[in-house]
Amino acid sequence: MFRLLSKETNIFSIPVYIFLLFLLITYFNILDYRELDLFTDILTFCGFGLGYFIFNAIGLNYNTHLTLVLYSVCIFAIYPGNLDIGIAMSLFTNSFVIYLLASDNEHTRKNSFLIIGSILAINFIFLPTTWPMFIFVFIHLISTADRIGLNIFRYFFGIIMIFGTYFGVMYLLGYTEFDEQYLPLVLDKLSTDFYPLYFLAPVVLFVMYAISDHFANFNKKSPRSKYQYSFLLFFFIAQLTTVFLYMGKSYEYLLLLVLPNVIIIARGLRFLRKYWMKELGFWIIIFSLLAYKAATFF
Repeated sequence: MFRLLSKETNIFSIPVYIFLLFLLITYFNILDYRELDLFTDILTFCGFGLGYFIFNAIGLNYNTHLTLVLYSVCIFAIYPGNLDIGIAMSLFTNSFVIYLLASDNEHTRKNSFLIIGSILAINFIFLPTTWPMFIFVFIHLISTADRIGLNIFRYFFGIIMIFGTYFGVMYLLGYTEFDEQYLPLVLDKLSTDFYPLYFLAPVVLFVMYAISDHFANFNKKSPRSKYQYSFLLFFFIAQLTTVFLYMGKSYEYLLLLVLPNVIIIARGLRFLRKYWMKELGFWIIIFSLLAYKAATFF
């Protein structure tokens, strides 16, 4: 199976995977049409669909089927059937942020901070718990941008522009009181009941292994691979901060981790030394995800 999935994809692969994912979710009756929120569900599936295209845009997956299959299974396993508008918007906007910051086009990568600031502000309005993304992009900016002062101005101008427009319109509509939901508070206490999360323990352990293996062989990587993988890890940490602080029992927050995790897992499997290790690792991950799905479904 691993050899089969290691074959290169073609132009028709991504639409086919998107269609099959939609059919799979519908077949298992996860998408409940009686409670269908058209805007949220369209936004959610647009976010899922953009995730498929991001793999090829970043280029860390070597254009194989492995990443697409892992992504499809992860989405199927974690997606509860309907999402809060905030998480749906975050999934949608995260794909744009990743594409702009990890693009091979240097002009796009270094001159898009105005747009990125605006996107993050919109994301925050829908889901205030995504505030770690502001810090992530700011640190990424000062670490990689050439004209730091100008790009910091662009970044904050994009944020202020969206916030100013939004709060100005709300004020004109008569909403003159500040909504305390825009001040996300950390949960009073961390959850001690990890059911059914412990079914995902093999996935977590393999992600940790894949990251450690990357740094153990860091000097062997190309400069482009080093940059993009480091960017992806930093993005993963920003999303993990949101999940750790605010998830609680809202396990749909795990969808924020799917995109970076899948790339990390796929690369980790690819660079395992023995073929049997690759095959065994792949099936352990698949069965772990399906076991988690079964635990939440039944």
